[in-house]
Amino acid sequence: MAATAKPISYTDVEIRSYLPSGWGIVPGRTSQWNPEKRAWSVEVYDGAHHVWQVEVGADDAERAGRFPALKSAIGGLDRKALGRKSILTG
Repeated sequence: MAATAKPISYTDVEIRSYLPSGWGIVPGRTSQWNPEKRAWSVEVYDGAHHVWQVEVGADDAERAGRFPALKSAIGGLDRKALGRKSILTG
């Protein structure tokens, strides 16, 4: 993909449609395109109010497709969040 690739972006509705139940977009934060990293990102929170950074690279979006790349990025965060130790489970 050329360095002059068109930035990718997602609407709030598109992001929420892939977030797990109980997750949301951090209020007051906007998504952004980082031309140096060639990636789009937004902050979201999980059911325990931990903040996570969703990041979708332009190469991933081109290779897999715009929505599959978002789904994959959010799925990875969901698996990472489930692996966190809690006070209840130690």
